[in-house]
Amino acid sequence: MKALSKTRIKLLVVLGLIFLTILLYNKRHLFFATAKNNIQVQADNLKARIALDKLPQHIAVMMDGNGRWAAKQGKPRVFGHMSSLQSVEETITACVELNIPYLTLFAFSTENWERPQEEVNTLMQLFVTTIRDKLQELVENNIKLKVIGDINRLPKECQIALNNAIQATKDNKGLCLIVALSYSGKWDIIQAVKTLAHETLIHKVKPDDINAEIFQHYLSTSEIPDPDLLIRTGGDIRISNFLLWQLAYTELVFVDKYWPEFRKEDFYKALINYQQRDRRFGKIIRKP
Repeated sequence: MKALSKTRIKLLVVLGLIFLTILLYNKRHLFFATAKNNIQVQADNLKARIALDKLPQHIAVMMDGNGRWAAKQGKPRVFGHMSSLQSVEETITACVELNIPYLTLFAFSTENWERPQEEVNTLMQLFVTTIRDKLQELVENNIKLKVIGDINRLPKECQIALNNAIQATKDNKGLCLIVALSYSGKWDIIQAVKTLAHETLIHKVKPDDINAEIFQHYLSTSEIPDPDLLIRTGGDIRISNFLLWQLAYTELVFVDKYWPEFRKEDFYKALINYQQRDRRFGKIIRKP
């Protein structure tokens, strides 16, 4: 009888532990589900505040802070780059949902070639893998891919993957996704000057005819309107050699969050900030 009682007690203890484990598991999942739902509600509320008739046509994003975010996690810099893909996806998705025509992502600057070779190699491979893995999604979502920068400096494998994606999406009519790779504003201006100087020498262009409108046709963004809004993450307040010519009248929004932390609600907040500004383009606007 005593042995039976001990067996029952052990069984009850085991059942109790199982029940407690299930309860804690469900509570944990309920907590994360509730938190996720709250984040979605917050994002939806912010999205509802956006004036659809005052959306920017072109948004440029400086995706900064991957390395510093990784360091805070006690991880190597490359971990930050690999963890930033969700931020890229959420930003692209938000632009598609809002029918924003142009999005430029500053992915790799000419100065970034000076970083440790291991980090550069990881970034190049990440570009190749991401382009290949996401190409079908670009096609299905009617997204057109364009790349600006000194592409010839990229590894051959990266160039091939980019060219394949560009060709596969060239007829798409939705969001134009511009990726700045091996790019800097100074490089862009210098290559434009070289081309224009050559055409002047062969008398294709007269020096006296050169003005701002003609010059911008020689920039890598000649087929793209200048950005209306620039978003930079990571807390730094500067444009770091990015689209120097094109940002002349762009509204700038600086976000303290590191890029891997950037989510849709942060994107919506930047849009709301943009819509609260008066864009004067150097002129005086007299309000009625």
